[in-house]
Amino acid sequence: MKGEHMPIRILTALFLSLAAAGCAAPKAERYVVDPSWPERSADLPLAATPGVAVDDQDNVWTYSRATPTVRVFTPGGKLIRSWGDTTLHKRTHHIRIDGEGNVWLADLEAHVIRKCSPEGKVLLTLGTEGELGEDKSHFHKPTDMAITPEGDVFVSDGYGNSRIVHFDAQGKFIKEWGKRGEKPGEFNEPHAIALDSKGRLYVADRMNGRVQIFKQSGEFIAEWKGQVIPWGIWITKKDEIWVCGSANYPVKPPPDAVFVKFNTDGKVLDRFEIPIGQKPGECIRLHAVASDSKGNIYCGDVRGTVAQKFLPKK
Repeated sequence: MKGEHMPIRILTALFLSLAAAGCAAPKAERYVVDPSWPERSADLPLAATPGVAVDDQDNVWTYSRATPTVRVFTPGGKLIRSWGDTTLHKRTHHIRIDGEGNVWLADLEAHVIRKCSPEGKVLLTLGTEGELGEDKSHFHKPTDMAITPEGDVFVSDGYGNSRIVHFDAQGKFIKEWGKRGEKPGEFNEPHAIALDSKGRLYVADRMNGRVQIFKQSGEFIAEWKGQVIPWGIWITKKDEIWVCGSANYPVKPPPDAVFVKFNTDGKVLDRFEIPIGQKPGECIRLHAVASDSKGNIYCGDVRGTVAQKFLPKK
């Protein structure tokens, strides 16, 4: 069997065996859940939370599948504001905050990406509301977006299509790249996308079991395989790349929930797992990850009922 065609389950087993032998990543820090985060309220019905992000003030933004869809919490878990409803936001997915504090939302069933003010006013819509397609003005279930400091937007058009689409700050189409496949630069469900400080793009190519890295021109740089089946990506200001997902071959539902921290060279810096379940500290289907300036980890669960906060414990 040739190495480039080796099934992901074999690569994963190899990685885990090396880790068990002490040959892979350094031993991970222990993380403990904060069971009281966020504060519960009758005005905030429990709901699946596929999206989570942290802003420059360490406030935590979640994108849920119940009204209100956008919820903003302090690091301590107090609700700051909420807005949006399931009438407008048909099928919530990932959420991002740009350098100016604007809120970007991926809506699968509406086939659009929305840019909103922090208070919820829609400022820009990419794609055509309610219409799927694969051209300059249509998506097919877009999954995520990455926004440069200059305002350019890169969209992972990822469930129905298999491409990355680039727009300028005004929403004008610039270019696209990618198609369905397994080769470098091809995708099988690009599920999340993020930018590091040097402007490189990291794409969670979920069903291919890898993270792919690109220049903004679309030029392929590298791929990371065998560590995690990626569902969500978060990059800190120190260029620590957190990837969440499953350690095993992508089955539904995934049999485990894993967080892996990489450096920009693909070296594993940290790794921890949480059990599958619905208790605090457990997750049914780990979907999104974010980190604040203190090193706390927040996760979104697309089948569970709350976002959660994990604190590092040396």
